[in-house]
Amino acid sequence: MRLAAKGLTAILSIITISAALTLPPAFAGDDGNSKNVTEDEIVRALAPAPKKPLTRGLSIAPQADPAPNPAETKLIQSVRGRATRSLSSTEREEIASAAKDKPNIDLEITFDYNSADISTKSLPSVQALGRALTSPDLKGSTFVVAGHTDAAGGEGYNQELSERRADSIKRYLVEKYSIAAADLVTVGYGKSKLKDPNQPMAEVNRRVQVVNMENKTTASK
Repeated sequence: MRLAAKGLTAILSIITISAALTLPPAFAGDDGNSKNVTEDEIVRALAPAPKKPLTRGLSIAPQADPAPNPAETKLIQSVRGRATRSLSSTEREEIASAAKDKPNIDLEITFDYNSADISTKSLPSVQALGRALTSPDLKGSTFVVAGHTDAAGGEGYNQELSERRADSIKRYLVEKYSIAAADLVTVGYGKSKLKDPNQPMAEVNRRVQVVNMENKTTASK
């Protein structure tokens, strides 16, 4: 009887091992926690709001698009093509103020430890971003690429790291997708604008935000 039990245990063990060997390997995101986004998701998030339909009235002339904000246009003109670290704290805040009501998306792009090198697992998100920004719906606009960190470390260190990481994203997009460098305004905010202030060390705070400034009059052609 004991021998039969041992034999049954051995058979069950073999079956278990065989089943494990035949299962497909697990990929990042199989648990539902994938942080990578698709090109379509980025395009939808960054696309300008649809124009309001024509209203009934005495005039049947086509309605013109709202005039661009002169101060905002001047700001974008002044920072396009500038080095990230050359922006003053005042300019950074002005960019944040101008961008707050614009179409935007937060991408949880991770980097190698203490580095501005994009991690392998985040490359799909950056590649999706490159395809999205060159799509007919978005091509030609001026985009802000803003780097953010969590609250670990000092302010100076995080500020410099966020700038380097924003630069890294821009360099990848310019080199791999031929996006005009002047159409990508990079800015670093360090740990000054936490997405979740209640959890300052949370991963959600380590992000890259992309904002469509919808300023095609200043974009390169």
